[in-house]
Order: sequence, then structure tokens, then C-alpha cells
Amino acid sequence: MPDNSNASAPAALDDIRVLDLTGEMGAYCTKLLADLGADVIKIEPPGGDPARKIGPFFHDQPGADSSLSFLNLNTNKRSVILDLEQESGRETFRKLVKTANVVVESFTPGFLDSIGLGYNRLCELREDIVLTSITGFGSTGPHADFLAPDIVGVAMAGIMWLAGDPNDPPNLPFGNQGYLSASVQASSGTLMALYHRDNTGQGQHVDVSMQEALLIAQETAMQTYDLNKAVRKRTGARGIVPIEIPGIGPYETANGWIFGYVGTPGGAPWSELLKLMEDEGGAEDLGDEPYHGLIERLDIRFLTGLVINPEEGKKQMPALAHINDVLKRFCASRDKWDLYEKGQQRRLLIGIVSTPEDLVKNPQLVARDWLQEVRHGDLNANIRYPGPPVRLSETPWRISRRAPRAGEHTDEVLAELG
Repeated sequence: MPDNSNASAPAALDDIRVLDLTGEMGAYCTKLLADLGADVIKIEPPGGDPARKIGPFFHDQPGADSSLSFLNLNTNKRSVILDLEQESGRETFRKLVKTANVVVESFTPGFLDSIGLGYNRLCELREDIVLTSITGFGSTGPHADFLAPDIVGVAMAGIMWLAGDPNDPPNLPFGNQGYLSASVQASSGTLMALYHRDNTGQGQHVDVSMQEALLIAQETAMQTYDLNKAVRKRTGARGIVPIEIPGIGPYETANGWIFGYVGTPGGAPWSELLKLMEDEGGAEDLGDEPYHGLIERLDIRFLTGLVINPEEGKKQMPALAHINDVLKRFCASRDKWDLYEKGQQRRLLIGIVSTPEDLVKNPQLVARDWLQEVRHGDLNANIRYPGPPVRLSETPWRISRRAPRAGEHTDEVLAELG
């Protein structure tokens, strides 16, 4: 069950009410606010949010209340059914606005204006209201009205161009990375707007573009073109290093995969990995020349030289390939957790390529009680949820209740309006 050890402490946003008009794009934004204590009222159309029909489902049984994605993105929210296509629904929404601090929406630009619920109209109802709009390309510009599901946002932000191996076509990252990135930025923008409101009494319109939210994931690709007029390519696990370097990239173990970045700043040098292999009886002939001398040089200066002068690296290719083959054999005969723990003890940059099962069993996450168990009476089960993205000592994050059934709180909320 959720950790209630600090259950009496006030939450960071327990004096904030949010009206949630989001679909898939934006649902994580309002979840972040709800898990920080905001009273998030999810406004659903008649029949419920279409996102309730998105799998996978609890025990593979489709149902309006068993979508695992919907359950995860809607903890702590209350649900009200309102038909904003009808004047009666809009009038009830206006009454709710007068009690709210924030409205978050993900309609196409101009839709709320077309039904009399745009930002200017909301300000007439409550002058310090914060309206956060999450769209594919923002509320202005030539692409503002273009449709933008997650795959379009990821493609238009250049992320697909950079994701994958060099010989692959452009890759789509797993999960709705566009929706999630837009939501994270929207929640930050909303909190900044609330801070401004607290200081000045003024609300504002927070305009979030999924494309713009994703651009940070390009890392230095835009600067590379701006400065060198060079288009960054897909590099796969190797990164910007032009040839395969031992210790950098994924390595298969006896029970999964690890990822290494040995020889780069922040960790122990390759010579320390050689010592581990020797101690474990898996170094083969790497203690002999020319391999030992080359291993002593496998550091950031050597790697930088390869980026500047790939031809020099090609001269070392046979020896580098042999070192890498020995390392592959060494890893393939070992347990991934054992390699990780022993590598960390030696300050080697080695990490487990975690599966979902690994995350559930991860001793660090277990020790910090990261997974949060929530009771679902209608499913007759306890479901574990991803835990806090932040931990606040005085105003704690918490999951207080499961995601709502469609319209579950309509009578309750309307009664609050009198």
C-alpha cells in the first residue's frame, strides 16, 4: 500500500485545484500535479476518456477500468462527466473554473475559443486563472493546426533521425516520449505560472509545444550543424566514437545485458577492468603485448584522437577487435548483477540494461520503497505503480488513491458547487 509514514504532512499543492481537459498528450502533466497533492478533476466526455480503451490491460482483459496505461497516468484524480459540446456542460464547467486555479488542456489551438472557454473568457470567470495548453506545435505558427500524435512529434523534433543503429532506418523510441516530454515541461510551466501568480496575483497562459519540448533530446545535434554544417547521424550504442572501442556499448551476459562506458571521464580506467578480468580468470592473453600497452592508452585522450583522426584508430583495429572479443567472452560467462556490483566496487562505468523485472527487483529501488502498491477493489488486486520522480521531505509526494472510474465523482463534485 502507499507509504503513509508521513500521511499527516501537507502536500506541496494541496491548496490547488486543477481542471484536467487533457487526453493522452498531457495526462502525465496532471498526474504529476495530482501526486503532489493538487485536487485534479478530470473532465471526461460522455462515454469516458478514449484513453481508457488503450492496452495493455490488467490480466489482458480489456475494459474501461483496466487499461494499465490509463490507471498509471490518472492516480489521485477525480472524474466528472461533462459534455462540453452542450451549453449545459459548458455552464457547469464555468462554475468549476470559478473554484479552480489551473486548467490544463490538449485540444487543437482555438477549440476552447470556439466553444466560449478560451483564455480570455476564463479570465473573466477568474482573473488569476492559469491555462496550460499542450499541443503538437504550439498555439501559433504555420503548423499550429496540424495534427500531432506522439510519432509525429518525435519525428518532427528530429529524435527519430538520431535514434537507432547507423544502418537502421529512423527509429521510434519506446513509449510515448513526445507526450511525456510535453507533460513534464507543461507541469514545470504550470508551477512557474503559479509561483508568478502567488507573487503578483496574475494568472497567465502557458503554451507548450511537444516539438519544442523534445528538442533538448537532440543533445548537440543542432549545434553540430550550426557550427560545422555537419548533420549528426544515428550512431547506435557506440555514440560519437567512429570505430568499435572495447568497453563501450552493450555486452551480453549469461542472464541479460550490461552497458559499459569504460575509459571515459568519471570512472576508473580500462586497466582496472583488466585487473577485474584477471582476478576472475577471464583475461586470456590481454596481459601480453601489444594488448596490455594498448589497454593502458584506452582513455579519453585516445578516444578524442579517434574522433579527430579515425585513420589512426583503423591502424589499431585488429588489436582493439581482439580485446573486445575477449571482453565479450568474459561477459558472456558471467552474471550481470555480479558484473555490475564488482564493477561498481572498482568505479568502473558498468550498468545493467534493466528489464522491467530487473527494476521490480532492483535492491536500490526496493530499499527506497520506490514502487507504490495501491488497492483496486474493483479488480480485487493490489497493483504496484512507479514511485516518486521527486522526494520532498516536508510536503511529500504520495499516491492516495487509484485512478477514477469514468464519472465516479460527478455527483460529489457537483454537490461541492451547491
